[in-house]
Parts: sequence; structure tokens; C-alpha cells
Amino acid sequence: MFEEDLARWGAVPEGEPIVTHGSRLLAVRCGDLPAMIKQPVNEDEKLGCLLMQHWTGEGAAMVLAQHGDTLLLERATGPLSLVAMSREGQDDEACRILCDAANRLHAPRGRPLPDGLLPLERWFAPLTEGGDRYGGVVAQAAAIARALLAERRDIVTLHGDLHHNNVLDFGPRGWLAIDPRHLVGDRGYDFGSIFTNPDMGFPDAPALAAPDRAVATQPGRLARRAAVVAEAAGMERDRLLRWVLASSALSAVWSLDDGEEGEHPAIDLAVAEVALAELGLSAP
Repeated sequence: MFEEDLARWGAVPEGEPIVTHGSRLLAVRCGDLPAMIKQPVNEDEKLGCLLMQHWTGEGAAMVLAQHGDTLLLERATGPLSLVAMSREGQDDEACRILCDAANRLHAPRGRPLPDGLLPLERWFAPLTEGGDRYGGVVAQAAAIARALLAERRDIVTLHGDLHHNNVLDFGPRGWLAIDPRHLVGDRGYDFGSIFTNPDMGFPDAPALAAPDRAVATQPGRLARRAAVVAEAAGMERDRLLRWVLASSALSAVWSLDDGEEGEHPAIDLAVAEVALAELGLSAP
């Protein structure tokens, strides 16, 4: 699977291959440099890799080399974790780190955008074109999402999945993003994933079944995060909350459309309900 890449870059494996739905990954060492070989196996991942190159290591892991669609990336080896920080009383700081990563990714690069980026309007189609049938908070979120998208403000390259497991400690290089989608649109969308995580990321001990480990669904947590993120992102609180509502409802619709029940749609819908209440609205 990786033999040709190892030979090409003079790399030595450090661990076993990791296979996900979109990529094959292998931790390696090139001389003294820890790195990661990433072989994307679908078009979404390939387009995400184009964004990694576009960002040139500013706010995201550096692309060290490329052959075809395969990337050699710098690898995170720092000891800190945003998941652990959020669960251990440092959620404000974790949110600020995520916002800083987003702000760096959104900064102008002074060069053309990569081809093939997906407009946010198309990304939101499951919610804006089909979410009304679910009624309640989802229908309310669909209407708000349509209004947000029609404004076409603050258009930037988007990570699209900027949560606690996708911004890692790279030691001297700081906190950097990995595994982007391939989106372009309003920068507000990138802050939405903060509000449902890290609760979405531990299937071994689901947040709703283990409320002592939950963060996103703690009473009062969304209101506190809204204040912290609005300041760190430089956004109006109400506009941020509308993006939180829209993004969590979109995630819920993906799960509901797939017939999924349980943890993921439950957390998304719980966050959407609180965001709606913070906006002073209620589901019909």
C-alpha cells in the first residue's frame, strides 16, 4: 500500500496504517522529521488536499511533498489535545485556539483559489431544500440558513469540519488544522462545529449517555461559548448563533436522511434547540 511512497521519500514507518472512509494514512519519519503519508481514496479527500496545498502551512499542516494525489504532510507530535482541554475545564481556551486556526485559514492568500471548491450553497442543499419536511427546529434552521446564504458575506476558503479532533498540537509550530473539506463560502460556517464538539467524537462513551463527560450539551455551555467565540472570531453574537443553528441542523439532516438514530442527530438537535432559544426564537 505504501511501499512506493516510502521508497520515494526515504521514509521509515512509525506505526500501522490507518484506513478511513476517505484516506489511507501512515505515520513515518523522514530523517529526523515526523511526517504522515496521506493517500486520498475519493474525490472529496482529493479536493481537500488541494486546500492543504493552498494554505501553505499557515493555519494548517504543511505539505512537505506530493506525488499525484498522495501527500507527505508534517505530523503533529505535541502532547496537548483540544478534546482533553475542553473536558478538563479549559473549554474557553480550546474555543479560542479553534477560532485562531479558523482566522488563519480564512486570511487572504493573494493567489487564485483552487479549482473544484464546492460553494456553501450546494453543501447546504440537504437542509435548505429538504429540511423543511422534518419540521420543528430543523425547519426553522432551514429558513435561517437560506437567509444567511443569500447574504453572501465574508466569502473565504472554508475548512468545513473544524472541530477539536481536526486541530492538533504541532509543538513549536502551534495548533494547526488537518483534514479539511473542499468548501468556499461565508466564514461563519467554520465556527459552527465548535458548538457540537467534542461530544460528537467519542463513540466509546457517548456524551448523552455519559453526561459527566459531556461538554457541548452542558447547561449554559452554548451561551458561554457564544460569548467566547464571537469575540475571538470577530463576529456579531446573533449572526454566530444563526450559523451554529444552521450548521448543527445540517449535520442532523445528514444523519436523519441516512436513517441514523442515536447520538449524532441527538447532539446536533440539542445544540440547535439551545441556539434557537438563545436567539429568542422557538420552533413552530
